[in-house]
Amino acid sequence: MPPRTTLETLPPWLILMGSLAAIGPLAVDMYLPAFPAIAADLGVAQGLVEQTLASYLLGLALAQLCYGPLADRYGRKVPLLGGLTLFVVASLGCATAATIDQLALWRIIQAFGGAAGMVIPRAVIRDHLETRDAAKALSMLMLVMGVMPILAPLMGAQALLLGSWRTIFHIMAAVGIMQWLAVASSMRESLDPEHIAALTPRIVAATYRDLLRHKAFMGYALAGGFGSAGLFAYISGSPRIFILIYGIEPQYFGLLFGLNAASLIVASQLGARLLNRHTPAALLARALRGMVLAAVAALLLALGDLITLPLLMACLMGFMASLGFVGPNAAALALAEQGRRLGVASALMGGMQMLCGAASGLAISAWHTDTPLPLAGILALCATLAWLSGRFAMRPA
Repeated sequence: MPPRTTLETLPPWLILMGSLAAIGPLAVDMYLPAFPAIAADLGVAQGLVEQTLASYLLGLALAQLCYGPLADRYGRKVPLLGGLTLFVVASLGCATAATIDQLALWRIIQAFGGAAGMVIPRAVIRDHLETRDAAKALSMLMLVMGVMPILAPLMGAQALLLGSWRTIFHIMAAVGIMQWLAVASSMRESLDPEHIAALTPRIVAATYRDLLRHKAFMGYALAGGFGSAGLFAYISGSPRIFILIYGIEPQYFGLLFGLNAASLIVASQLGARLLNRHTPAALLARALRGMVLAAVAALLLALGDLITLPLLMACLMGFMASLGFVGPNAAALALAEQGRRLGVASALMGGMQMLCGAASGLAISAWHTDTPLPLAGILALCATLAWLSGRFAMRPA
């Protein structure tokens, strides 16, 4: 178990955690430009292809609840290696899927593997760092994760030029193999032996029950969860909005996607610097207000039939910039008091985020119009719920 340290440099273990956390965004974003190609190849409507994304998010939500207790009982490294193995196998399954149902099933299994890269890095960060430095580390983690929404659609679009949509999942499998080798060769166990938790149904259920009753944890976790739901609504709906409604070519889709990801990255890194002068709670409160303003502006423009692509991009970039502050600070505050149950707390927080994301993704895939109104409406709802959750967490007991 490494001692708690301050974050003055970027240590190798944090770089590894960032690369592991990037697996989730890679699996989410890389196949987005291939939605029309998958629909045509499998002979289904694009809405059914969009639902495979919601299936992946649902799998992530459920799987994280499993990895938390495993990480608190068996350490961080062994469950991570198991998850990466499952991710590789499922990626190859996606590449060979012959029907949309098979693709959806393999995506769920792929999510059960990829979830390890979302739960365990957060727990490892809290193993090493206290709350303020953990918020800085999570901001740096968001930098690494934020690169993937820029690179993944571009990689997916280039893979379509070189091969079929199945090539995209072969690339995911290759990335999973490289991550497995990196963890096996260089990761050190960070769980304190004194913090090892028993793995029985009664104890696990009691731990989750206590967390669900923890006011601060639930408020901050839901603030981050509803913010993430807006992100996943955007991820699910952006191919249809940019490619089909605004007529953007698939190979240029990644550029627009990257502008919004860049907003997330820049804001998260600015937030890490501002943590030297401001508390995580203060930054979170201001960011939640900014998120609401950006999302409500998009909704009003859509309702008035005034929204153009530049105006939509401005609102989306404002939402993403606010989320760059919300994500790391909400996560650090939610995990601040969780000590011996960090793995379970990280799992429950991530599970709630993915459930919110799956719900918003399903809503986007079911609400079809030839305008950006569905996305604007769901973003406004998610931002409002995130703001209310943050207010609940910060309210004195």
